[in-house]
This record gives sequence, C-alpha cells and structure tokens, in this order.
Amino acid sequence: MSRLMVLGAGISQLPLIQTAKDLGLEVIVISRPGKYPGFRFADRVYDVDTTDLEGVLAIARKEAIDGICTTGTDVAVRAVGVVSDAMGLRGISEAAARLSSNKWEMKQAFSKHGVRTASYVRVSSKEEARAAFLSLNQPVVFKATDSGGSKGIVKVDRLEQTDYAFEQVMQATRQSFFIVEQFLEGIEFGAQAFVYEGNIQFVMPHGDFMFYGDAGVPIGHYVPYVLGDEVLQDIHHQLEASITALGLDNCAINADFMLVGKDVYVLEIGGRAGATCLPELVSTYYGCNYYEHIVLAALGRAPQFNRLGGTPCACELLIHDSNGTLAKQENENVEQEDIIQVNFDYGPGDPVRQFKVGTDRIGQIVVKGNTLEEALKLLQSVKRNIVVETAPLSGED
Repeated sequence: MSRLMVLGAGISQLPLIQTAKDLGLEVIVISRPGKYPGFRFADRVYDVDTTDLEGVLAIARKEAIDGICTTGTDVAVRAVGVVSDAMGLRGISEAAARLSSNKWEMKQAFSKHGVRTASYVRVSSKEEARAAFLSLNQPVVFKATDSGGSKGIVKVDRLEQTDYAFEQVMQATRQSFFIVEQFLEGIEFGAQAFVYEGNIQFVMPHGDFMFYGDAGVPIGHYVPYVLGDEVLQDIHHQLEASITALGLDNCAINADFMLVGKDVYVLEIGGRAGATCLPELVSTYYGCNYYEHIVLAALGRAPQFNRLGGTPCACELLIHDSNGTLAKQENENVEQEDIIQVNFDYGPGDPVRQFKVGTDRIGQIVVKGNTLEEALKLLQSVKRNIVVETAPLSGED
C-alpha cells in the first residue's frame, strides 16, 4: 500500500485526505494541534507545525512515505519541497517552494526574468514605509512576504494610514520586513494550472468575486472567464515566464493576475492549488477529480487532464458579518444535479468570526449550469435558500 503524507488537516485539505483514502492509500497527516476535520480520516496524525521543516522531514523518513502534498495554503509548500528533495519524491523542489511562498524573493525572481509585475520596495520600519509610500504611485499595498489567505495585506491610500498598515502587516509576518508595492488599477482575476515534468498540463482562467476590507479578498470564483485571444496569449506568456523564474515543476499552480488595459500583470504565483473552492471548479469544468490528480502526481504517476473543459460553474464562500456563536444553519434548497455542494464548516454552538480573510469562512457553495449565466443565477438562488443565524459571544451584547 502506498503511503501519502498530507500537510494540513483543515477544511482545504479535507477533500485531499478523503480522496487519498478513497484511492486506498495510507494517509499520514501533519498539522499543529486543533479541531481540524481532516484528523478523523487520517491513518496517523503527527502534531507538528508544517513550517517545522526538520520535524516534517524526520517524520517523512520515519514513515517511509511514497509522496507528499498539500493544497489551499502557501504555508506548507516549503516543507513539501524539502521532503521531495531529500527523499527523491516527485514534487515541487525546495528552491521553487521557497521562491513561491516568499513574496520578496518571488518579486526579485520576477524582476530578473522579465515577468510583468507591480513596482515594489522592501521596508522594515515605519519611516521606510512612509518613504516607500511616497516613492511609488499611489495607492499602494503593504504585503507580508510569508503569509497566505490574504492575511497581512493592507491597501494604503493616504500617508497617514501607513503606521496602521505597518502594524497590521507586522502582526501577520514572522519576518522583520515586508514589501510595499504599487496598487494596480484594473481587473483582478486568477488562474489554476498544473505543471508536470516541465509541461503545463492546463491553464484555467477564472473570474473572482471579491470582498473588500483592508484589502481585496476572493470569496468566490467562476468559469469560464471570457478573455480575448491577445489577453489569453499574454496570460500563457506571463505564466510560462513565472514558472521559469520560480523553477516550478511537478505541482499545481495558483496564479493571481491583474489586467491593466490589455496587459496582464502577475500579482502572485503559488506552487499549490488554490483555496476558496477552486479545486472543485477545476474538477467540474474539466470533468475530473482534481484532488485525485494532485495525489497521483505526488506519487509519481503522470496526470491525464482533459484540457478541453466546458462545464460552466461557480462557487462562493458562506461568510458572516460579525463575531458570534452559530445558532442556526439550514440548507432549504431542493436537491438537484446542478447544486454540487452546499457545505457547512461548523455546527450549532461553534464560534464564528466576522469575515476578513479566507479562513473566516463558515461554508461553501459550488454549482454548475448549461451556461455561465445559468450557473451564476443558480448560485444566487442557492444563497437565498441558506439560513444562518448567530448569537453574540458570551459577554457581548
């Protein structure tokens, strides 16, 4: 029986773990302690933080694993690379994992290889942050270099906001510095892709539904995302250049782009599949189980993707506008083929958070349709038929 290590046990990794079990694999899960849903499906669980590179490698060697993977988070990608290199496994390299999970090193690699990206400055103090704001075209974005899920990202419009932004970002990073980059005015969108043995297996651009707080946070996506041939060619060119710059191979890719006029700018590239229901959209659009492809690729089995695609689909997170305790949640939708998922992350009595970043979600919806218009219309209908009620946290009015 092949043995797979999955890094993380949260809601993003749960389908990956379940798929591995369905394939008859022995699954070892690495995660820091917590009430994570993936634990109950694992054959063995190790309470180790996925950023503990030596600890993860020691366990991988002890368990003599045949493959390692993660999804939905940049935090664990570095450990995937370290283990893949040390044990000769088919996966992202440690060097590529480092570059794709550190925004400072990523931007430097982009600049070196001619990837079109926003102007940026490295800062480590409030004084440098103010100077960076003044040196770039405003507005700007303050970004932690080592965080994911839109954490540690703050848009800054005015000089007097820089101290607040500095404090917010420094709370979200383990580093002593972060980057300030020009805020690009345009249309933000993303793409999922997969590279295996140097070949891009597919590229799926997707539209994004955004939530705006300190910065824009995606809360949903849809495909197909209609773009002109010239823009599509630029997407492929920028993605290929980014893959070369970061040395990505044998991994899923989560790409964030900004379309400014007819030019595609690269915001970030991650060496893993996206979160926010994106693997479910890949599965639906291409008529496959994307999690299965991720698992099999980690075991050294070449993925076979249907690159034609064609099933319009959409997804959105269930979120709440305040902190509280979940009092009631009901799905009043009538079951039908085009409603692929209505999942709740929590049950009555569980605490829920006001939505600020992707991990504050309370569930997700995935739908499809004969046309994108049908899928989007169904998504809105499903949302209207979901009831979520919360009560104030103990001690709050």
